Amino acid sequence: MNTSIPSLGFAIRKRFQGGFVLDVSFEMDAEPGKVLVIFGPSGSGKTTLLRCLAGLESIDRGMIRFGNEIWCETGQRLNVPPQKRRIGYVPQEYALFPHLSIRQNVEYAIPRRNRLKESAWVDQLLSVMGLIALQDSLPAAISGGQRQRVALARALARRPRLLLLDEPLSALDAPTRTVLRFELRRRLKELEVPAALVTHDWEDALALGDQMIVLSDGQLLQSGKPLDILTRPENLTVASAVGVETISPGRRLQTDRGVAEVEVNGQRLWAADTGVQGDEVYVCIRAEDVTLELGSGTRSSARNHLPGTVRAITAAGPLLRVKVDVGFEVDALVTRQAVEDLNLAVGTSVRVGIKATAIHLIPR
Repeated sequence: MNTSIPSLGFAIRKRFQGGFVLDVSFEMDAEPGKVLVIFGPSGSGKTTLLRCLAGLESIDRGMIRFGNEIWCETGQRLNVPPQKRRIGYVPQEYALFPHLSIRQNVEYAIPRRNRLKESAWVDQLLSVMGLIALQDSLPAAISGGQRQRVALARALARRPRLLLLDEPLSALDAPTRTVLRFELRRRLKELEVPAALVTHDWEDALALGDQMIVLSDGQLLQSGKPLDILTRPENLTVASAVGVETISPGRRLQTDRGVAEVEVNGQRLWAADTGVQGDEVYVCIRAEDVTLELGSGTRSSARNHLPGTVRAITAAGPLLRVKVDVGFEVDALVTRQAVEDLNLAVGTSVRVGIKATAIHLIPR
């Protein structure tokens, strides 16, 4: 029996009339349950890449391969149609049939002649997705999260070798989205189908992905584990794409025992030196890695304690974003209770605490 793990590989080039060019190459193991996150801002080419993998978009040049099968090879004029690639595809809007019941929507993915034979498989999918009690309902009668599960069950009903999901959580409100991130991750692992998932939300990427590629303007800028990319972007474009809140130009003054002394607009910082080339750098700090202190501050493991002034306080979901001027602007994400306890307001004097390991340097 062949127990080798299949791989997903592609080298795709596609030009559009407006001048946009998608030019992306990547390869990864596609073991059961593994999730590849295709990440990037709007207009970066994420959905186009997903549609190329599905066979819904043609490519100008390149190839797409899954396991031992070539799905597309422009040099050989080979292009396997979508229905023969055995993929499951979940579009952003779910595209459920409003006049069909939940069960009928799931069964629709199965050829009519096979539906009776696959009845037990449909029962299993509805059970795994928590939809048994709703199987006779119409889509309009269930919640957005439940509709997402129906769309996922329908995509899985054809027993795909690869599942493709386009912004599967984008239509949901914030509280529902938070809950369903972890539910979707659990179900993908439970069903043991490899998946490629498009998102522009870094919380989705962290919660759902095993591997991640970052696209910008049709180019692949960085690949790796989501947490590594989100905390250690390789360049300014990636740092901006993954939502690093504080990005300031600085200069490395010296390095001692793996810790770099960096000057940013007259302020001295200490950062973990990751071997970045050159002394002209950008200092990158994620807001969740910043703490706020009053007075002289409390004892902590943070190497950096910078005096500053609160310039703005704005809502950021359940948290508040506090912008502090320390010689350059630093964002901190804190709870509403912390803002009340510290009596923070615009103009308040505070100290910003940042660990050296939370400051990432990239070349400038």
